[in-house]
Amino acid sequence: MASAERRAVGVTFFVNGVVSGTFASRLPWIAGRLHLSSGTLGLVGLATSVGALVTMPFAAQFVHRYGPKATTRVLIVAFSAALVLPAVAPDLLVLAAVMLIFGALAGINDNAMNAQAIEAERRIGRSIMSGLHGLWSLGVLGGALIGSLSARSHLNPVIQFAVVAIAAAGAGAVASAWFAGQAPAGAAAGQQVPRFAWPHGRLLHIGLVGFAAIFVEFAANDWSAVFMHWDLHSSQAAAAIATGAFAGSMAAGRLSGDIAVRRIGPALSVRGCGLLGTAGCVLVAVSPDAPAALIGFILIGLGVSVVVPLVFAAAGRSGPSPAIGVAGVATVSYGAGMAAPSVMGGVADISSLRIAFAVVALLAAGVGAGAGLFARSCPDRSDAAGPAAVAGDSLAEECQRLNRRSA
Repeated sequence: MASAERRAVGVTFFVNGVVSGTFASRLPWIAGRLHLSSGTLGLVGLATSVGALVTMPFAAQFVHRYGPKATTRVLIVAFSAALVLPAVAPDLLVLAAVMLIFGALAGINDNAMNAQAIEAERRIGRSIMSGLHGLWSLGVLGGALIGSLSARSHLNPVIQFAVVAIAAAGAGAVASAWFAGQAPAGAAAGQQVPRFAWPHGRLLHIGLVGFAAIFVEFAANDWSAVFMHWDLHSSQAAAAIATGAFAGSMAAGRLSGDIAVRRIGPALSVRGCGLLGTAGCVLVAVSPDAPAALIGFILIGLGVSVVVPLVFAAAGRSGPSPAIGVAGVATVSYGAGMAAPSVMGGVADISSLRIAFAVVALLAAGVGAGAGLFARSCPDRSDAAGPAAVAGDSLAEECQRLNRRSA
């Protein structure tokens, strides 16, 4: 049952990525149809981020009340169906409103999926979060490939989005039926859920590590091709390779990250990622040529790969419930998606993109500095009996060994 649930959760992460990648791949068509400038297109992206950030703090109450299984089943269908709306928006105002809704559905669905994944990880008894986020990355790549093939064959995006939406909604609904059912978190104990899930204490510190990691991710993803073209004078086609190298290395790191987490523990994994990300940012900042910069972007991709999955896993374990922990930390972490574009652009205007990536290196170093927050909380064996006691002993001993190694 555990393996079936793991595969089912993986399908929902993959489907979510396919929807996101499909939309992003046809954004140029949407911009061309509505005659959007780069500035107004940036406002559309901002509307998506605002929609997610505004609803994220309140998502915990929704997920907590109905449970991640039921919430995921509804939200994955709604999020997939909303994919069609941007393709039929008649003007900029309607498109911005649509993207607010799209971002809001994405934010709540993200909370529900990660809460369910944390519950599944607890039942399975080993790290699976990195691999699940790796499947999301593969879904984005798959959606982008679908968009590329559709554009090449001149397929109307309205038709493309409708087909993808139906397939994604169906796959997500079927997969969520395999989730292990549970009562809404905390309902039995009468636990009160805050209306606004702002993190405090340890959760806030974990959220700040997530903020730093997502800032580094957005900086590399959004500015890698620009850096290659502007600073290293690569052609546009060659510059695009940098973005692909970054995304590919991040996906590879996530898909293999669970193995590293199981062997050396989450704390040491985050510390290693911080070092890789810092080295990559520094290499980009001082790169004399394109090959050196490409290596830097690959290192950055590896450096941010497992951090965000581990941020959500740690938040789910540290909060009063997975939904509350994920919502609070995501509220802080996803703010980086709004901060990164303006900070990178502002620093580049004042000085250069090389200096901007040097600044990003400081944030990557901050990821490594916060690694101690990710030491596992070892299980209490006092109430276990019989075979459960033996399993509890093994799990606790393994947890303590990893924490000693990470120290």
